[in-house]
Amino acid sequence: MFDKAKSKVEETAGKGQEALGKATGDSTMTLEGKVRKQAAKACYSVNDYIDSIKAKTTEDPIPALLIAGGVGFLLAKIFRARHH
Repeated sequence: MFDKAKSKVEETAGKGQEALGKATGDSTMTLEGKVRKQAAKACYSVNDYIDSIKAKTTEDPIPALLIAGGVGFLLAKIFRARHH
């Protein structure tokens, strides 16, 4: 929850920085504001996705455990093959 709030604050700060850059004619500040705003939006989306994964694995942990076990098995095979 804290990450979402932090991302929203960064998005708002980016919007403000972009607006200030436009108002003062500072193209560098405008660009930095746009980048900051978009990065915050991306973080917010990632946090939402992670939260949905957490909710799904809490509701039904068996598929998550099977996938994690399968990934672990494949990684063990790959690393074992490299060392031989």
